[in-house]
Amino acid sequence: MNKVLLYCRPGFEKECAAEISAKAAEREVYGFARVKDDSGYVLYECYQQEDAEKLIQTLPFAELIFARQMLVVGELLRDLPPENRITPIVGMLTGVVEKGGELRVEVPDTNEAKELTKFCRKLTVPLRASLRESKILLNYESPKRPVIHVFFIAPGTCYVGYSLPENNSPFYMGIPRLKFPSDAPSRSTLKLEEAFHVFIPADEWDERLGSGMYAVDLGACPGGWTYQLVKRSMWVYAVDNGPMAPSLMDTGQVTHCREDGFKYRPSRNNISWLVCDMVEKPVRVASLMTEWLVNGWCREAIFNLKLPMKKRYEEVTQNLAMMDAALKEKGVNAQIQARQLYHDREEITVHVRRLWAAVGGRRDER
Repeated sequence: MNKVLLYCRPGFEKECAAEISAKAAEREVYGFARVKDDSGYVLYECYQQEDAEKLIQTLPFAELIFARQMLVVGELLRDLPPENRITPIVGMLTGVVEKGGELRVEVPDTNEAKELTKFCRKLTVPLRASLRESKILLNYESPKRPVIHVFFIAPGTCYVGYSLPENNSPFYMGIPRLKFPSDAPSRSTLKLEEAFHVFIPADEWDERLGSGMYAVDLGACPGGWTYQLVKRSMWVYAVDNGPMAPSLMDTGQVTHCREDGFKYRPSRNNISWLVCDMVEKPVRVASLMTEWLVNGWCREAIFNLKLPMKKRYEEVTQNLAMMDAALKEKGVNAQIQARQLYHDREEITVHVRRLWAAVGGRRDER
């Protein structure tokens, strides 16, 4: 198996291909990306047989912005016989994977492929039984063993492979399944909820998303992102000249600051979270977030960068590099992550955690 398969948002295949090509070259893994517009996936074919495995082992999945999942696959299985689709799939995995911990039968996130989901659910049970009988899959699910993926791109046509449990997306199809809260002011609330799931480990939620914290939401109106903070019992400064949802104001946890988000400055020095989903040029938002983090006005930030129609990967990398350089120049050690989330559109979501800053030659813990 010499190919790396990456799931992505339909329409962003070129960005995903540019990213995996650049990351592979950094690790001296060479090959070429196969791209089909609006397919919802990218195939990176390595020149050397063992390099696909090397790539998924050495490239941290968390570094990828446009990929929803990353796995190793073999040749495309075509024209699987309707009376026996299982045998060729088992044959492809024999000698490649032993004692896998989970099976996922998936499809691209396209309208055409979604028609296959019912078939995938039907195939999963007998395929799992056959893989267990062949010792390819354990008799019980294990989060410590490789995940086996069967990725159908058309009826009777699929890629078969595996991902590494410590370096993949834990979600089916790489998509967290979230339910829109009926009392939320807008559907944008799901962006921030998904960001928490993707960027903050579940066992750290109590510490980093705890009740009683103070947060600032820039460009808050009508309150979709503020809703997520209020739901976690935080005190929120909602900054926007527009109106906030009355249901949020009634909680008593929200202070509405009718100001321009670019001009607002916090009135207290214990802000844990800064969130921002303003429709603005990405370089302007990135500069504003950098100012907050350099000055220590918040500990962590989650914000969206709206993408241009062209050169989207270049725009993203330039803005993130600018932030990283500016933070380092000021002696701020920060962790930066970015991902195009399922609930994003023409944008990416960025998370920055301020770890510590050098102040007067000493370390200032934040």
